[in-house]
Amino acid sequence: MNRKQARTRLLELRDLLTARHRRIERHLQQREEPLPQDSEERASELAGHETMASLDDGARAELQQIERALARLDAGSYGRCERCRGRIADARLELIPYAALCAACAGA
Repeated sequence: MNRKQARTRLLELRDLLTARHRRIERHLQQREEPLPQDSEERASELAGHETMASLDDGARAELQQIERALARLDAGSYGRCERCRGRIADARLELIPYAALCAACAGA
């Protein structure tokens, strides 16, 4: 994958995750109303809130990884493993465009 393709892919992924993060935030803010009195309904509502918060945490973490990958692109180190400095396989970058480690180092 060349630098231009990588940047395009990372920016598209960043846009998707940013939109997801905004939707989750709106959903969580709407749920700030008082919880139902029914204990089963309350438990269900809390579980849903926790699930959405967990999804949001994941989206934010992935956004940070994308920003770091864009910085590596700018620095000229994109596609190089941060641990062993070897080349990250194109197939791995196709699957995980923000990968910072080669498959061997990621599995270690």
